[in-house]
Amino acid sequence: MGYKTTLNQTVILENPPLCYTSLSGSCQKLVYPKEVQSLLYILFAFISLLTFLGNLLVIITVIHFKQLHTPTNYLILSLAVADLCIGGVVMPPSMLRSVESCWYLGSFFCKIHTSLDVTLCTASILNLCVISVDRYYAVCHPLLYHSIMTPNATAFMIGVCWTVSAFVGFGMIFLELGILGDEDYYYSNVACEGGCILFLSKTASSVLQTNF
Repeated sequence: MGYKTTLNQTVILENPPLCYTSLSGSCQKLVYPKEVQSLLYILFAFISLLTFLGNLLVIITVIHFKQLHTPTNYLILSLAVADLCIGGVVMPPSMLRSVESCWYLGSFFCKIHTSLDVTLCTASILNLCVISVDRYYAVCHPLLYHSIMTPNATAFMIGVCWTVSAFVGFGMIFLELGILGDEDYYYSNVACEGGCILFLSKTASSVLQTNF
């Protein structure tokens, strides 16, 4: 059974709309009223633009002013780069998928987009963790701070953050580690033409929780 969302009710359709009407393995499409679609596009575009411009301002400020070239601000710069890429690269295709409820950009770009999404979100989280470590030493061990949080140590931590994030993001998607142990279920019940979702099996989730 298919569903069409209206402003006042949900109507059950006998012939549900599909992302690709000519393909038998197509995903079902959730059709929003035009007014709702327009409002969602405006809202998501505003959030994406705000995220991009806000982090761009942080990046320009840190790079431009030499007095801000400190280990702490380099960590903030790394965080801003990750969030800028989320706003400029990940959010626009996600907006299209959310509003249209289908993915029309191809399976390969779906893998690229999902990999970047996981990579950048992981990098953002890891950078926040490193910043918290930096602040911990600055507040609790101020006499040791400058000997521990050196520029080389900061560069090393930033490199580790991005390397681990890229391995998790691209490795999980392109090596299909996310569906590890549930391959048959994924291809039989989840995968369809016009869909682009991040699927994590119990095995993959357990591995990620163990590593982090």
